[in-house]
Amino acid sequence: MKNEFNLVDFETEAIPHMKDLYRTALRLVRLPAEAEDLVQETFTQAWRSFDRYERGTNCRAWLYKILFFKVDHHRRRLQTRSRFFVDADPETVVATVQPIAETQLNEDAAMAALEALPEKFRDVVLLADVREFSYQEIATTLGIPIGTVMSRLSRGRRQLREKLGELARSYGIGMRPGVLKAA
Repeated sequence: MKNEFNLVDFETEAIPHMKDLYRTALRLVRLPAEAEDLVQETFTQAWRSFDRYERGTNCRAWLYKILFFKVDHHRRRLQTRSRFFVDADPETVVATVQPIAETQLNEDAAMAALEALPEKFRDVVLLADVREFSYQEIATTLGIPIGTVMSRLSRGRRQLREKLGELARSYGIGMRPGVLKAA
């Protein structure tokens, strides 16, 4: 049974990371209500498991590991649902195209390019470049080897550069020759 002292520890260690977890969840699932649910599930799981958390270790990485477990579970659940609940009327799907009215790249455009990456690359780029996790923290959080982290980060960054280069050119922003070449 948890006591008040543990609640104080939990509030001190975990709660300060709530906004960052929400922003990350929102970038991963793209829907505010689902992101809120994932963060709530993350903190519920963290509270239940807090007796196993070693005080003084990296609480942020521990919470992100729980969040990514929840996100993976969420994605699997959606894939299972989509197999059984396919829309029979293809005319109900409407594609919208909005003209680009901006003359420069902005954070929204960069985040849209990030969101367009395949999940396995997006997750690593998001943790490394947006949340500034170390390779070790990313490996631990996602449960993959450090070499895989480095490979996915390199490939994800390259794909992101290509997407942003295409976007920049569509805005009429010139690129220096050779900037987008893969390393």
